[in-house]
Order: sequence, then structure tokens, then C-alpha cells
Amino acid sequence: MPLFSAALRPLGLFASVTLLLFVVSQPLMASASPRPEPAREEQRSFAAWLADFRREALKAGIQPRVLDAALDDLRPDPSVISADRSQPEFSRPIWDYLDGALSLRRVAQAEYLLVKHATLLHRIEQHYGVDRQALVAIWGLESNFGHSQGNKSVIRSLATLAHEGRRPEFAHQQLIAALQILQQGDITPRRMLGSWAGAMGQTQFIPTTYQRYAVDFDGDGRRDIWNSTADALASTAHYLQRSGWRLGQPWGFEVGLPVDFDYALADPQVSKPLREWQELGISIPDLPPQYGDQEAILLLPAGHLGPAFLTLANFRAILKYNNSNAYAMAIGLFADRLSGNGEVSARWPYHERPLSRAERIELQQHLNLLGYPLGEPDGIIGTNSRQAIRAFQLDHGLAADGFPSASLLKRLRRESRRR
Repeated sequence: MPLFSAALRPLGLFASVTLLLFVVSQPLMASASPRPEPAREEQRSFAAWLADFRREALKAGIQPRVLDAALDDLRPDPSVISADRSQPEFSRPIWDYLDGALSLRRVAQAEYLLVKHATLLHRIEQHYGVDRQALVAIWGLESNFGHSQGNKSVIRSLATLAHEGRRPEFAHQQLIAALQILQQGDITPRRMLGSWAGAMGQTQFIPTTYQRYAVDFDGDGRRDIWNSTADALASTAHYLQRSGWRLGQPWGFEVGLPVDFDYALADPQVSKPLREWQELGISIPDLPPQYGDQEAILLLPAGHLGPAFLTLANFRAILKYNNSNAYAMAIGLFADRLSGNGEVSARWPYHERPLSRAERIELQQHLNLLGYPLGEPDGIIGTNSRQAIRAFQLDHGLAADGFPSASLLKRLRRESRRR
């Protein structure tokens, strides 16, 4: 789901943000007047918002006929707000996520579709310079190859989120873009369906991403990412091409680290040519010589106890599509399996359980208390949290992998009690 961090899916995505809940209060009524029912108050509030939005959309160039077709009789969707405000208490370990993403059934279906759509995929590959295996992997993870695109009205979902969601400005921007798509005639309001967060089509574009990258590859005059496999896959290829994809090149390599390795180097801000990583003692089995000068970032998705990977430009292109290391790894390994590889050699730390959201918040609180500031605790382990964890680990002689483990939380609890 490109450029969207939450529908940010598992997607548990790794950026640190603060979520603000805005509560709109109603003025007190005179005591002689009966108090309206809460549902009617809410509906009037949505109606007032919708009237203001309609005026803004007209100024943005949306035609009255389009607004009438899309917004008449529109009501907020309570299930969208429920989904927007839900925060899962527990996150899945990455190995569980990868097992689900790379199920035997999904990989077998992808292999079948590679053959079925070989001619189309060859044309797309030649036109955009994006490997067909990666496209089919994204197709599979985003919508189960077009079978699970979402059944909610994109207009209704985005209007609901723009009215009372956690990120109303973002939803407002997406709603304007969705109306522009309707005005262009690519889809009708009734058929513009997607997820609760407004992602749509076979590869789950949000409206602004659609506006930038969707293409009419089947030549029927419409950019139809819902019903045209050609348009959906070519649009995804266009997106990856513009994100820096390199045809025929790997997304990364599983590597071996020396015993005394400086784990603080496993940071998204630290990039080195593959040859330099080798000079630091990292083992890269069967590294083709032509890749030695390519810039790579070291990834430890389960901390220093799990597998290690050096990731390249194609991994970063996938991150632009969906900013989740777990998702990018799943796409990379999925594509590799379609080429006969994609198995992780090192053992995952199955004994490590992921921290609950409450425990992640507690971990952040301890770090703040101990003098490793990271901002307001929110349970999301993003850049600031990882930096604070690394600083604590370095000061206490621990492997500075920035990973929020249960053992680290125990250590922080002990240190806090000593204060």
C-alpha cells in the first residue's frame, strides 16, 4: 500500500509518530430545550463538515456533477473510525509474518500466474525495467492477486477519516484526489472500492499515488487498477521504476557477522559499499564482483540474535512502496522464491517473544527516565526509540542493535529501580 503508513499495515511500520485525538465539543443547549440525541448531533456535525468540504472541492476544480454523484446522501462509516483508532496490543514476530506472507499456497499461485501472464509481464518488464517476480509478489501480498481488494467505498472511508480520523489533513488530501479520479472517468463512485483506509485496486494505491503513477497499459482509455491486471501491474512497475528499481539486481544478501561486530552499524543512516562491509569482516557468500561498489545498509530484523542482511537499492525501492522492513523483506524473499531461492539460512530467535504495546510504552518511559530521551512514549519503535536503545546498550556494554527485546526491558526495569 504505497506511501501509506498505516493503513500502515503490519505492517507495524517502523516510523515513530505521535497520534493525536481531537475531540470536538458541542455548545451547551438552553435548559428549556431538549438535548438532541448524540447520533443526530454527530450527523449534523458531519453534514456541516461536508458542506464546507464541498465548497473547498469546488474551488479545487471538482465539477458539481461529480460532487453530487459522490457526496449526495453520504454518511460517515463507524467501522472506519473503529479500525482507525484500534491499536493492536501485540505485534507478530517477523518470522511469523514471513511464514504467512510466503505460504506454500501463495507462492504456488504466484508461480502459476507468472506463466499465465508471461507475455504481459514481459512487456511490462521491458517497458519499465522492473522484475516480474517482484510485481507478482506485491500483487500477492497486497490483494491476494486481486481477490481481496477491499469492499468499502473509498469516498465514504476518506470522508469519514477527514471528518474525525486521526490524520484528517492526510485524508482530506486523499479525498480531493479520489474525486479527481472520478472526474477523469477512470472509475465510478459505486465501483471505487478499497480498504477502510482508502487504499484501492489490485496493488492498493492510495489516491495521490494513483494520480502520480497509475497508467493505462491495456489501451482502453482508462487507468483501471481494480479490474485490469495489465493496468494494475504496470502502474506498480511505474511506481517502482520511479523509486529507483534496478532490473535484474538483488534486493540484498543474507550475510554472516564477525563475533566482535559493532552492531551500532546496523542503522538505516549507515550506508557503505558492499566491499567496505566485507572489509569489516562481514561474510557475503558468492558476492558477484559487479556488485562490490553498490551501497548497502545492514538490517537486523530480529536484533543481533537473528539473521543479518545487507540491503541494496531494490530493497529501498520497496520501502518507498510500503515503509516496513518486514514487508520489504517479504517481497524480496517472495520474489527470490519465484526464482528458486529465498530461503533464510540463519535461525530466527524463536525464544524471543515480541513486546506488547504496553511493554513497548514502558520501555520508552524507562529510557526517558534514565536520560535517553526519545519523545512521548507511544509504543511505536521508530528512529528516536532505536537511537535511545542503542545509546543505552552502548553505555551498558550490550550489543547495540537497537532492538526492543524482553531482556532489554528487564534490564531497564532494574536500572530504573536503582535511581
